[in-house]
Amino acid sequence: MAFLDNSGDIILDAVLTDTGRFRLARGDGSFKITKFAFGDEEIDYSLYNKNHISGSAYFDLQILQTPILEAFTNNTSTMKSKLMTISRTNLLYLPVLKINDKLTKTGMFDTAGANFNDVFLVAVDGNTLDDTNIRNANGNSLKSGILNGTSNVSSYGVGGYIRIDQGLDSNEISPSLSIDQDLYETQYMLEIDDRLGRICTKPTESGNNQPGSTISFSFLDDDMIASYYVTDSQPDFVKNNQSTGHIDQGAGSTDNTDQSQVIRGPRGSMLEFSIRASTELQTSSYLFDRFGSTDSANLMGLGNTIKYIDTNVRVTGVTTGYRLDLPIRFVKKPS
Repeated sequence: MAFLDNSGDIILDAVLTDTGRFRLARGDGSFKITKFAFGDEEIDYSLYNKNHISGSAYFDLQILQTPILEAFTNNTSTMKSKLMTISRTNLLYLPVLKINDKLTKTGMFDTAGANFNDVFLVAVDGNTLDDTNIRNANGNSLKSGILNGTSNVSSYGVGGYIRIDQGLDSNEISPSLSIDQDLYETQYMLEIDDRLGRICTKPTESGNNQPGSTISFSFLDDDMIASYYVTDSQPDFVKNNQSTGHIDQGAGSTDNTDQSQVIRGPRGSMLEFSIRASTELQTSSYLFDRFGSTDSANLMGLGNTIKYIDTNVRVTGVTTGYRLDLPIRFVKKPS
């Protein structure tokens, strides 16, 4: 790994993805470049100086001469900020993705000591779900932010799920307006460590309160990161957000309000899903002992024997390239 020499000509340094290298190595004709992407995570646009004493040719000189690392193929450590091309020049806002934690079942885990706020906990087995520390004070439901990571029905409810909302997060445009179709996310890519968990539909709360159903990943790379593609043709995952209410109602306003929303302007699609713990996590403590820790100080308030592993689930909007990294903590109470 080294820095590119960008003191003179502009250099284009391109590498193949893991899939591309795999198909090239097979030598069976399956290798064909069909897509490419650019990223700009190493660029500091605040270096643009429109007041440079030498004139407009030097406004972006510092940006062009920023030291840039050579391209490398590890998808987990590069291309975190992909660029996109939109031919229109009249856009004032671009859509974002935001975690919707406003609903009863989509909140994130919280503790009185605020040690582990802003994380989703996945209880990996029935023994963990049965622990009184996992449940609310009434004893008959799981605490907010705790997902049932098993395939079994828990007598304490189905647990929570994760919801991601997409849209224009600005008060300058009314949420009653529709988002432009070329900014509407119709498909999402979800990435998770396959050793730890699988992506599944959100649990159902009608009938017998069934946990969600797992789906097959689209691709598994050499780092054991599984990629799942879901589209609006799968309504269990992707739906149109039809809410037009304002998050906050201003003084004297007669506008409708909807405080279950997190996007302030026009809304696009919403993604709902849950996580199933892997068989290894459900049946063994090996990965917890190898990659995780024990909350011996009881900082989570779940007991001082709870084992946990921290990881992320990465959610990317395929249309706009906007990405969120969701903090996930798998927890297990030893038998």
